[in-house]
Amino acid sequence: MMGWVIAAAMAVVVMALLMLAGRLPRGTWELAGAALMLGLAGYAWQGHPRLAGSPRKVAEQAASFNEDMAERRRGMAERFGPAAQWMVLSDGLARQGKKKEAANVLLSGLRQSPDDPNLWLGLANALVEHGGMISPSADYAYRKAIALAPDAPAAAYFYGLALAQSGDLAGAKAQWAPIAEKAPPDSEVRAELQANIARIDAMLAGKAPPTR
Repeated sequence: MMGWVIAAAMAVVVMALLMLAGRLPRGTWELAGAALMLGLAGYAWQGHPRLAGSPRKVAEQAASFNEDMAERRRGMAERFGPAAQWMVLSDGLARQGKKKEAANVLLSGLRQSPDDPNLWLGLANALVEHGGMISPSADYAYRKAIALAPDAPAAAYFYGLALAQSGDLAGAKAQWAPIAEKAPPDSEVRAELQANIARIDAMLAGKAPPTR
């Protein structure tokens, strides 16, 4: 009932403002009144004044941004060079939850620098973030980045991560094993990848449940 009272009161106020403050010509009063009545009719048809409100906070709408992963990517790949400016812009959009726009920015960068492996890697990661799992487009972008820089570990590292998150444990191991073998013995990356590979071997052998 309260919803109807509010709707009717608003209609009266709007009509009064149109007539007085808006100086609506007298000949159009009936037309304006008819428009307001049409609005009330629409409210009567589709409105649900008895339902409780359900506001949404911005924090609930924007997806989280993995700062740690972004920092690792910058350390392994595009901290310097022409790809950096595009990556900074893309990361800024991703922090706002605009994942599609973040990927589109990298596509713009690739139009200017189609042979930049860091941009291909960034695009692949952005597509995975946007879709929630590795897609054919992301898979292609990862492979393109690896082909353009076969000796750089970044693309294979993140490709393996995306494969593992998508459930392809054997594929992830195939990407990570060569990196772990070439990494310095005391490096953090080697220790991490060796632990990941051991976990994958255990899961594939049925000795341990998948970790979340």
